[in-house]
Amino acid sequence: MRITFIGGGNMASAIIAGLHHASDLALHVVDRNFDKCQRMAHEYGATYSVQLSPEDLQADVIVLAIKPQQLQALCADIAPHLNEQLIISVAAGVRTSKLAGWLNGYERLVWVMPNTPAQVGAGVSGIYATDAVGDHERAVAERIFQAVGKTVWLDDETRMDNLTAITGCGPAYVFYMVEALQAAAIAQGFSETDARSMAEGTFFGAVKLLESSGEDAATLRAKVTSKKGVTEQGILSFTEDGLFDLFKRAAERARARSEEMGKLL
Repeated sequence: MRITFIGGGNMASAIIAGLHHASDLALHVVDRNFDKCQRMAHEYGATYSVQLSPEDLQADVIVLAIKPQQLQALCADIAPHLNEQLIISVAAGVRTSKLAGWLNGYERLVWVMPNTPAQVGAGVSGIYATDAVGDHERAVAERIFQAVGKTVWLDDETRMDNLTAITGCGPAYVFYMVEALQAAAIAQGFSETDARSMAEGTFFGAVKLLESSGEDAATLRAKVTSKKGVTEQGILSFTEDGLFDLFKRAAERARARSEEMGKLL
């Protein structure tokens, strides 16, 4: 199976890295940056072009991995050459109905929103496919994005805004919490270096335990929150300040902004 990536940025590079060991895949990237193309050829065995040609589009799957603002012009270039290819877009905010219009009615489309941890193989990707996409092609799309983490299928593409508010923004929320814990450690008298090591190590360790234990977060949290203990006081502070409601409001504001930005494209 031949997969052509139009755009060789971080996300395309991460996916190619995740797939390059598969013997049944031929990976090709199109990007104007020659050095970037050479790196992917050297590290992952991908073939490349620095200028898009009709031959590049003779693939089973075409992944559109460019900025949303560049997508309409690209669609005008590739539309005349589409036949039975599966088109996968990772452009934020561009719904399949808009993409189909730019592609002169072509509807074999999948829209995927990976998040930044996909760059280290630990992403979460939301996937939506149009009715024109069959079961085999859905399996192909899932295989591609499972190479960089977990996948979540959506039966309504408007739900992509909701997913973005959680998985798309979520890494920033986590980084922000690490920042906050580090600041709390500094306030307790630790050096900046030690505070960073403590905060990051605590989050890494907790996530690793969560992943390996098979238990959910609420159960693990309860196990370390002894009645009338030290941790309980910290949790009570979060509860009194309405931490759960803060996250809900943050997610809702992010969702609304995602929807708003989608309408502008």
